[in-house]
Amino acid sequence: MIDNKQIAIALTGASGAPYSERLLEVLFAQNITVHLMISAAARIVFSDELDWKMPARSSDAQKYLVDKFNCAPELLKVYGEQQWSSPLASGSHKVGTMIVCPCTMGTLSSIAVGSSDNLINRAADVMMKESRKLILVPREAPFSAIHLENMLKLARLGVCILPPNPGFYFRPTELSEIVDFVVARILDQANIEHQLQPRWGE
Repeated sequence: MIDNKQIAIALTGASGAPYSERLLEVLFAQNITVHLMISAAARIVFSDELDWKMPARSSDAQKYLVDKFNCAPELLKVYGEQQWSSPLASGSHKVGTMIVCPCTMGTLSSIAVGSSDNLINRAADVMMKESRKLILVPREAPFSAIHLENMLKLARLGVCILPPNPGFYFRPTELSEIVDFVVARILDQANIEHQLQPRWGE
């Protein structure tokens, strides 16, 4: 039975940490439990882009992020890359949606070929085999033919490929508005209500 108040988030080593930060803020504000997976490369990128100093041990990272977001401890569960005891490694878990944001081309490639060499790749594989929602937010420019072929392969399997490409028709004046534009698209695909910005025509 799917629990819509739970969601899986994976952070990998691509640029785009502000998108993840805002996404987590919105989820915690709605009391949605987040099952968070963090790659070693993501810790480096998030330190560079947000000055986050996430500890390597998952239990310490959980405490660090609970303090940073000032959320209830029960709303966040952090897993290490090789933590195979995580519920996300099995199709019996109740999480209906997984978002990889930001998603490296290496992670996207591993998911496309069914590699399960770490928890992030395994969790994504589980989402596909169980016909659940998987959203990838790939951040790279330009895309090579290999990148595009991998994205096409995954799209044909029902995976949502959502590059963080903001629109400018709403005339943003601050970086936060551009971040919200992308996060709003992610939340729409995850079927999560939000009020980040007005919809077209409103």
